[in-house]
Amino acid sequence: MQNKINIRNKKAAFDFELIEKYTAGIRLTGTEIKSLRLGKASLVDSYCFFHEHELYIKGLNISEYAFGTHYNHEPKRDRKLLLNKKELKKIERKSTEKGLTIVATRLFITENGWAKVDIALAKGKKEYDKREEIKRKDLKRDMERIRKY
Repeated sequence: MQNKINIRNKKAAFDFELIEKYTAGIRLTGTEIKSLRLGKASLVDSYCFFHEHELYIKGLNISEYAFGTHYNHEPKRDRKLLLNKKELKKIERKSTEKGLTIVATRLFITENGWAKVDIALAKGKKEYDKREEIKRKDLKRDMERIRKY
């Protein structure tokens, strides 16, 4: 079964400077994984937080499964992320530093059928940092055009 589900959060890379990346499992119900396999998810405005030393993702929108009955899930509920205790402690320690947050960057399904989410420890960018990045990308694109001809 070849499943090419790869949902990205492009806004996270634009709004934040990604420092450290981790891959975490995600705890889902039956209708959530079915809806996810259809590609009906969005990572826009999603972030992670700690509650009683466990990591949760908030704002992840997985649409309701079309063929679900009364067992269908709530689309924007908080979902638990699955990481090793060592990784959880490390992330929790670093996330308490001033200005650092945890954002979801990518949601995908592995070859084995497991749903995974890439998270990153991130620091918010200032407006002038964003403008610099846009200028740099435009310059790079122009150089590639010139090199082509």
